[in-house]
Amino acid sequence: MSYAVRTKLLRVLVYSILILLLAMCVLPIWMLLVNATRSTAEIQQGISLIPSNNMINNWKNLTGRGFDIMKGFLNSSVIAISITIITVYFSLMFAYAIHVYDFAYKKFLYGFVLVLVMVPTQVAIIGFFRYMAALKLTNSYIPLILPAIAAPASIFFAKQYLESVIVKDLIDAARIDGCSEITIFHKIMLPISKPGAFTMGIFAFVGAWNNFFTPFILISKMDKYTLPMLVQTLRGDTYRTEYGSIYLGLALSIIPIIIVYTIFSKYIVSGISMGAVKE
Repeated sequence: MSYAVRTKLLRVLVYSILILLLAMCVLPIWMLLVNATRSTAEIQQGISLIPSNNMINNWKNLTGRGFDIMKGFLNSSVIAISITIITVYFSLMFAYAIHVYDFAYKKFLYGFVLVLVMVPTQVAIIGFFRYMAALKLTNSYIPLILPAIAAPASIFFAKQYLESVIVKDLIDAARIDGCSEITIFHKIMLPISKPGAFTMGIFAFVGAWNNFFTPFILISKMDKYTLPMLVQTLRGDTYRTEYGSIYLGLALSIIPIIIVYTIFSKYIVSGISMGAVKE
């Protein structure tokens, strides 16, 4: 078998695997959107990849029984946007300090962050809930947003990313020019780390938007429910057989995620700057 034939076969194999992976990723989302347009009877008949014409009835059924979709969107947006901004900013700042400055116990501090990455949220949720209850912060978004200041996974990602893009000669040059440390971070480091910041932002937004466990533990007032919590209420007796409405609620909950990823995903593949000093 010639080299050209082997190359062609390998290319066909690679593309076949990629197409299969694409189908595995896209098919569940497509089926969710299709089921949002079908009636309960159609859904019970079996799987279909062709949209139906029952979306309007599903929407009327969804909104006519107390499902305040706009309130859920607003609550989830406030939480997700706040968490994203705080996570990206403070994670980059922490990672920048760990990478650039030398101080006592730096390695121990970073090692402690790595340990926290491996600790699941469920382990500490009981103590966290009791602490928030003692501070009378339940039914509030504060305990959902403020912990984003210390996001171990984001700090780890930011540290690894900054190691590849930071040029310390540029920092020294800025110090010689009289820039303060906070100015160097805002005017030099943040623009350089833009691709990594957007990547972190996408992950933080998706995680905050889909987060159900922590809000479910801390929030009990219906008017403060996030969108995933509202979707969970569709499993009650009223909606027990209204599968079309349930699928429509789920489909609406993923629309912001798709929009955010579509807009900002280009920054992930736009290329990482490996140096900032130009001749």
